[in-house]
Amino acid sequence: MPELPEVETVKRGLSPAMEGARIERLELRRGDLRFPFPENFEDQVSGRTIIGLGRRAKYLLIDLDSGKTIISHLGMSGSFRIEQGPVSQTPGDFRCERSKDEKHDHAIFHLEGKGGERRVIYNDPRRFGFMDIADRSELQNNPFLFGLGPEPTGNELSATYLAERFAGKAQPLKGALLDQKNVAGLGNIYVCEALWRAHLMPARPAGTLVTKTGKPKEQLSLLVASIRSVIADAIKAGGSSLRDHIQTDGSLGYFQHSFSVYDRESLPCRTPGCGGTVSRIVQAGRSTFYCPDCQK
Repeated sequence: MPELPEVETVKRGLSPAMEGARIERLELRRGDLRFPFPENFEDQVSGRTIIGLGRRAKYLLIDLDSGKTIISHLGMSGSFRIEQGPVSQTPGDFRCERSKDEKHDHAIFHLEGKGGERRVIYNDPRRFGFMDIADRSELQNNPFLFGLGPEPTGNELSATYLAERFAGKAQPLKGALLDQKNVAGLGNIYVCEALWRAHLMPARPAGTLVTKTGKPKEQLSLLVASIRSVIADAIKAGGSSLRDHIQTDGSLGYFQHSFSVYDRESLPCRTPGCGGTVSRIVQAGRSTFYCPDCQK
């Protein structure tokens, strides 16, 4: 699945083409993706102007002048392609080029705006992505967005906040960070990276980072700083390493080549002076990479 930095890169790549443009019509070439398209989706969208693009966790948000917001998730293989005349671009950072096979073009936004006509095409071979639409004022109650925790780069995420969530919890630290009710948008790759930067063992009980009086320990403050830095570095690099996943100009990002621990089993730990070797365990059915020497 695309992680937060990939979705943020897609949003930034689509913004110049979509913001301020009028949707002349939405063309749906099938009735469903992972879920059926919303009822009367084409009628709700066609003729509306896109006033802005946003992101919440791993969801792309397309705000319309009608007061409604399109909620889009890329699933496992979804991507947006911008076509204007002979020029075609696929916003996002994907290790291997995304599909441009027209048989997988399931939703086409026909746009008119500054610079002329263009098409923004949603392509999804596996059809694990989906689209929904909701009143912008009610987004917090949408089933996909309801109950999400703070963004990993937002001001709401702090050591004090996590101390409140982790106090008394025996849940492994990695699982607590992947819980979207605790932190929105964190995925397997970046949790592994953040825990490595903070020198914390993924299987360590989350509650051990909180004092008996409910205050955050210094290690929890370091973890919050590590989460912020790893996400910021990934966004700056244009995303990370998903196997299927190409930037707006078609070039590949480089953050995937600078992972410190993820997918580096049996390789030397990159912590200066550590001398350890990266190990892999399975937690909740997903691979966890860590250094048993410097992560405690």
